[in-house]
Amino acid sequence: MKLAIVASLVAGASAFGPFAPKKAAAPAAPVFTAESLPGVIEPTGFFDPLDFAAKADENTLRRYREAEVQHGRVGMLAVVGFLVGEKVEGTSFLWDASIKGPAITHLAQVPAEFWALLAIAIGAAETKRAEVGWVEPENVPFDQPGLLRDEYYPGDIGFDPLGLKPEDDAEFNEMVTKELQHGRLAMLAAAGCIAQELTDGKGIVEHLMG
Repeated sequence: MKLAIVASLVAGASAFGPFAPKKAAAPAAPVFTAESLPGVIEPTGFFDPLDFAAKADENTLRRYREAEVQHGRVGMLAVVGFLVGEKVEGTSFLWDASIKGPAITHLAQVPAEFWALLAIAIGAAETKRAEVGWVEPENVPFDQPGLLRDEYYPGDIGFDPLGLKPEDDAEFNEMVTKELQHGRLAMLAAAGCIAQELTDGKGIVEHLMG
């Protein structure tokens, strides 16, 4: 299954990377403040018990949001990978269906060549994301490391093949909130899957079907 997780992650990485079709970037990024961030919903409201936002300037807050969105996307792909990979165990055409066991053991079972392909795919995707969202290092002030482009909205790298991105700001914020909430849930779910499989050595699908 781990093979499926990795396959899902590679597919997801490429979706956000150089192989994805690009759309025109948003004309201008809005001012980022803790109070205006999408993703603040009831009953928790603005949940920041360690006051990270209070200690962050606008650029740092935007980088926090970028990190949250990207981790959420990887989390969603990982959860799908856990379920699909374990479900097709023993029947997949990859590596003669030799990858077996809980999802967390699958990566250790794939050939070494796969790791090289994985590293290249992720490296290319992350390089493209950096080119789209970040100011070139030579143009960044010394006291502003990791500076994002003014027109870049965290997570919006121009990949929207189905044209789902709303033009209306309110609808856009609502869609961003939905993605954030799904991503947050997926990160918790992925952590739970890993912890459960480490605890008893059984796959998640095996637990669900048992």
